[in-house]
Amino acid sequence: MKLQLEKRLRLPRFAWFTVPLYSLAFAFGVMFFVLAFFYLGQEQAAGTAFSRSGFALVSLLSTPFSSWFGFFGSLTHMVPLALVALGLSVAYRVKAWNIGGEGQMYLGAMAATWGALFLFPGVSRPWVMLPLLCAMGLAGGAFWALLPALMKAFLRTDEIVVTLMLNYVALFWADFLVNGPWKNPAGFGFPGTASFGVSARFPTVFGGQLHTGFFLPLLVAVLLLLLQQKSAWGFRSRIVGDNPLAARYAGISVRRTGAMALLASGALSGLAGAVQMMGVQHSFQQGFSSGYGYTAIIVAWLARLNPLGILLVSFLFGGMQMGNSSLQMFHGVPSALTPTLQALLLFSLLGGESLSRFRIRWKKPGEVADHG
Repeated sequence: MKLQLEKRLRLPRFAWFTVPLYSLAFAFGVMFFVLAFFYLGQEQAAGTAFSRSGFALVSLLSTPFSSWFGFFGSLTHMVPLALVALGLSVAYRVKAWNIGGEGQMYLGAMAATWGALFLFPGVSRPWVMLPLLCAMGLAGGAFWALLPALMKAFLRTDEIVVTLMLNYVALFWADFLVNGPWKNPAGFGFPGTASFGVSARFPTVFGGQLHTGFFLPLLVAVLLLLLQQKSAWGFRSRIVGDNPLAARYAGISVRRTGAMALLASGALSGLAGAVQMMGVQHSFQQGFSSGYGYTAIIVAWLARLNPLGILLVSFLFGGMQMGNSSLQMFHGVPSALTPTLQALLLFSLLGGESLSRFRIRWKKPGEVADHG
């Protein structure tokens, strides 16, 4: 007998809902015990450790809804997460595996900073400056996705490796700029650029708690939904993603479709970086992203690449970003533990997705597979 994975001909009923739900429950369950072991390591009694672990998870999950500060903070974190995840979903639909959202976001932020501080410093009208910087961000992200797109189309390289490696190139490039030619001479030696002018900043609403760049991911999600359902591009993307061989027989260029999807994905990730500069940072600094490009991968898959679902999951993960701060300040959880939940969510999601499409069986020699 041997253990074997068998592909199901039919997915379990309501798998679209139950698989993510079970994945989340499993991930939070494991995280509960991880926190409990952490508290036990501090020589606390078992009952106290489990109690503190439960309170910590409740704090993590309730932060977006317990105060206006937590709610608007979650919305602020949601903006870059949603934009990058929306961009990644475009590529993932055609099975172009873009892992470079982080680097593309950095390039978009660099391009917007270049525009705000060096190309268009004299533009004083926000209604002119803000669209210019958004366009710069789109162009910067698309430029960083161009190399892996060309290599995938013409050299048959693995875009996972290329996009992932380019993340580190972008980070090193950013470090060079903020410590070298772009370093603010009035910044007391800290790495970072000068601040953006008023015209290069998004106006704020709700007493300054939320910037108006928040509406961009909402607009992008609606546009993507319409394009996917009503346009020829959406039809071609579905065919290429479902069956590349059938797409070729139908006269659809799989190579061109994949390359264009990677470019669009990079452009939206670059827009996320530009929006973060104009809405939150107001200057280019080291580590401004805090891993949004990687977290967005989990967001996109947890939402099953649905644009409206991405908005909801991005808000929940934005709340988790706020909750992470709460864990560190009020529950004594070190910062090294807080990304653990995101990793658990990713592995749980991938495992749940695999188990919904395949089932594990002990197969005897000569036994005929049952694909039910």
